[in-house]
Amino acid sequence: MTETDRTPVGIVTGGAQGIGRALTQHFLEAGWRILVLDRDAEAIADLEQDLQHPALLACTSDVGEEAAVTAAFAALTEWQSRDGQSAGIDLLVNNAGIADPHSGPLESLTLADWRRWQDSHLTGAFLCTRAAIPGLQIRHGAIVNIASTRALQSEPNCEAYAAAKGGLLSLTHALAISLGPEILVNAVSPGWIETGPWQKSSTRHTPTHRPIDHSQHAVGRIGEPADIVAAVAFLASPQAGFITGQNLVVDGGMTRTMIYAG
Repeated sequence: MTETDRTPVGIVTGGAQGIGRALTQHFLEAGWRILVLDRDAEAIADLEQDLQHPALLACTSDVGEEAAVTAAFAALTEWQSRDGQSAGIDLLVNNAGIADPHSGPLESLTLADWRRWQDSHLTGAFLCTRAAIPGLQIRHGAIVNIASTRALQSEPNCEAYAAAKGGLLSLTHALAISLGPEILVNAVSPGWIETGPWQKSSTRHTPTHRPIDHSQHAVGRIGEPADIVAAVAFLASPQAGFITGQNLVVDGGMTRTMIYAG
């Protein structure tokens, strides 16, 4: 590599499992250098073992902790410098967060647990975005926040998750206005995405779904991580250069389906 090497650089938080793992693998296969931040050390080790890719830098980091994020970005800077990579970041995907949406009845939800949901999704996105801004400005990069259709509709006892994902949508359009035109900021809101085959090896599984699970989607099937990868890859591409501050719902039409109780 030379001092002028301009290989694209991306950051995927929560990148060792689920949608994040699929994103990591996609961008590595597309020739990117990828920094993964994930709090699960076992998942990080599993990712490194499975991929064994020289363009992968994986850090065991809790994105809700300021010191951990600072250390991960320092490692990225050192990695780029050591390998003769020019400074800058092309893409930040804020994907990390507690995956379980069910926090239980609000009257029994502790403040500590409420904060865990907010820190994992929203504070993590704030800390990583703040750290990434200088590098993104250098390369006129993009931010994609992974929100959820649960920011738009709800089932009982999911207040902490819904609030965190709703906050991500508001953060998205606020950042788009503050950081433009140098940085584009958008969100992707997945619906039901089956991530069982994309977990760490100790929990990896391929579940069986009922016909009704598929048929409640207008496209006739449950989503796959590849569906979200396609959306993020588009928003990170030059073809999305006139799109910012938006939320792209990727749910197979599920949130557009009217359901009346029989």
